Amino acid sequence: MNDPLFSVTDQVVLVSGGTRGIGRALAEGFCERGALVAITGRDGAAAQQAASEIAAAKQGRCLGLACDVAEPAQIQPAVDRLLAEHGRIDVLVNVAGVNRRRPAEELTEADMDFVLNVNFRGAFRLSQAVGLHMLERGRGSQINIGSFSNHGPLHWLLPYAASKAALGHMIKSLAMEWGPRGIRVNGIAPGFIVTDLNRQMWEKPLLQEWGRTNTPLVRTGEPGDLVGAAIFLASQASAYLTGQMIFVDGGLSAGLRWPIEQVMG
Repeated sequence: MNDPLFSVTDQVVLVSGGTRGIGRALAEGFCERGALVAITGRDGAAAQQAASEIAAAKQGRCLGLACDVAEPAQIQPAVDRLLAEHGRIDVLVNVAGVNRRRPAEELTEADMDFVLNVNFRGAFRLSQAVGLHMLERGRGSQINIGSFSNHGPLHWLLPYAASKAALGHMIKSLAMEWGPRGIRVNGIAPGFIVTDLNRQMWEKPLLQEWGRTNTPLVRTGEPGDLVGAAIFLASQASAYLTGQMIFVDGGLSAGLRWPIEQVMG
């Protein structure tokens, strides 16, 4: 796109959890549009391999950094390396996330910590580390990947839903604190997005039919469906937007469908 309003060319963009799934799709989207992208992953070699593949496929610039956001000691070194090599971070995209699906009565302390340490505490620590740099510069955009759970939780997902609820209020809190100092903080809440991690589950006919029935656009999403919203939130097109969660869910959060036709027919 030639319109500078939506341009991310030459921005330095850090994407956590960028080796696969939603994170990789967003990294590819920024790279394709001229941004310099750094992706993080728990495995440094895997992150570097993914970055090389993204750069080659999109004919752009992408580098991989080792960083497990659940490990506080790994966050600042990754941020420092990116700053040392490229001087600034214009955009942070917090994507790294995990899940545990089981009934509430079976959840353990380890289950709760596993999810919260990545989805909330890790996201906050990375936001804070990058935010300190952005505050010094007086500008920047942070984008956090929420969930349909920010609208309403599904059962058997208590730790995940709780982590995304916390993330939603983190977005609002940081937007209030950092907005006067030039930093915008927003979120993207995906609907039912099929990735390599959940593809086997979404291939079940029962789940496919349920998803189509409750999504007005009558399909599950793909990671690439989120790229447009991320580019918008990183660009000047959203210069007056902060503290918001944008639902990119095919209309899932608009309401519930029910079999009124069959009941009344």
